Amino acid sequence: MTELGNRLKETRLAKNLSLDDLQTITKIQKRYLVGIEEGNYESMPGNFYVRAFIKQYAEALNLNPDEIFETYQNEIPASHNDEIHHLSRVKTHKAISERSSKVFDILPKVLIGVFVVGIASLLYYFISNNVGDNKNQSLSNDTQKVKIEKSTELEKVNSDQTAKTDTNNSVTNKETTTTKEEATPAPVTPKQELSAVQKQGTMTTYDLKNADKFVIKLVSKGQTWVSIKNGKQKTFFQGMLIKGKTESQTQDLSTETMAIIRVGNAANTDIYVNDQKLEYAIPATANVQNIKIQHVLKNE
Repeated sequence: MTELGNRLKETRLAKNLSLDDLQTITKIQKRYLVGIEEGNYESMPGNFYVRAFIKQYAEALNLNPDEIFETYQNEIPASHNDEIHHLSRVKTHKAISERSSKVFDILPKVLIGVFVVGIASLLYYFISNNVGDNKNQSLSNDTQKVKIEKSTELEKVNSDQTAKTDTNNSVTNKETTTTKEEATPAPVTPKQELSAVQKQGTMTTYDLKNADKFVIKLVSKGQTWVSIKNGKQKTFFQGMLIKGKTESQTQDLSTETMAIIRVGNAANTDIYVNDQKLEYAIPATANVQNIKIQHVLKNE
């Protein structure tokens, strides 16, 4: 057994997890888990899978994968992913260069088109203004030639009608003001907000705002291992949730300002916060996920 295998096995036993439990959490076949603990990597498909399985094994035990790879780098096979990543970057850069070249070929034609449209718009503007001035001048001359005689009786009628209109408008304005005062709506209570604010590795941080309570509910649609802690690492629940048996767990954390949830099988686990379903920011296909929920109080 290697030093890495011995450390992983001791940590697993300290958490009271069997190989069957670990297989359920990580979805890695039991024979591969045994191979990791014994340092026997020959039974695995290749170096890439060896490194991926060790990473999932460490995450399931709350160990830092980067620290594991650095400490035991002499025991873990190297991967060829760096070369593949380099080739991918070269191809992407070439594609971007080709697209940029096509844009610069089209740009002069676009500028010429814009210039032509601008000249046409200026000509239309000057012609329209000159024609409009001539028409207005002619109309003004014709108007000056006409004399208008006002009737005294007609002026009296118009004056009476104006007074009636002012009175009616005054009454209408008073009625409108009264209606507006009566229709003042009551203040609206803000709706609960649950939104992801940060993602780092397998950890996603959420902010919970406008909430009078803080109730966490985990529901398993199959079989999964979960744990619920507060910001001070106090454990409220830790264990397996199995559909048809113990398939859900509810914890009231209204007196807490933070909840840390660890899920071993995200695809088969739903998380509810005050009956609002939490949407995974990281795709649920990533089995092991860590969820941190910060309860932002209303007076903050």
